[in-house]
Amino acid sequence: MAGIHISDIEAAINYWRERSPSSDGLSLAEPTRALAELYARMAYRQETEVEEASLLPPVREAWLAWFQTMPDTPCIAICSTSQGDAVCKGCGRTFDEVQRWTGMTPGEKRMSWRRITLEGTAWRFNRYSERAL
Repeated sequence: MAGIHISDIEAAINYWRERSPSSDGLSLAEPTRALAELYARMAYRQETEVEEASLLPPVREAWLAWFQTMPDTPCIAICSTSQGDAVCKGCGRTFDEVQRWTGMTPGEKRMSWRRITLEGTAWRFNRYSERAL
């Protein structure tokens, strides 16, 4: 099962706050409120991840709308897994992630993105960062 990190929930909240700002400074648009309620529960329980499959429909729809604004793949067209590497030097994904990418759920993709971003060793983050724009 894929876990969605609390930082993704926060990013989705900020996306919706910018997209649908409060008209009175107090109330939240429905997508923002749904995400904020989940964020609050996670913070209260000191959880850093929530299972993708457990998202209620309003939260899932709001999160997926934000997810669609993100780049689909970390690929920078320098794939060393095709040369036998277990982890791609270009994007940082494992061979398995590269092979399964099109069939992965949004949550699974975000887990991969989070890992490679935290590691920051792939060429997309340094040597060829201009390709990642």
